[in-house]
Amino acid sequence: MQVRIDKFIWCVRLTKTRSLATDQVKKGKIKVNDEGIKPSREVKVNDILSLSRNGAIFRYRILALLDKRVGAKLVADYIRDETSLEELEKYKLYQEAQSTYRDYGTGKPTKKDRRDMSDFWEGWEED
Repeated sequence: MQVRIDKFIWCVRLTKTRSLATDQVKKGKIKVNDEGIKPSREVKVNDILSLSRNGAIFRYRILALLDKRVGAKLVADYIRDETSLEELEKYKLYQEAQSTYRDYGTGKPTKKDRRDMSDFWEGWEED
């Protein structure tokens, strides 16, 4: 069995859509055995996939090939995560930085804040 890299990535749920998988391969964010590839490249068992996401590089070994999308519980039968601990820490730091939210009252006003200010200033307009 031969499977295109973009289809395989979609089948094992590393991307939400096949077109996203194709775009990621074209942009060089996905490599096979540390080589830049095209979306039509066919993968083999024991190939190593490298995915670059938000500054971290995730590595997966292909255990078996498939041509249909599988449920999340079955993904472990087809790929094995070989990502280093340093890369996982990089990704966790990125996620933490993204989850911080501005303090109330700083930054752009919310829609409710703008309405309240508008109501307040209506009473102060000069006639």
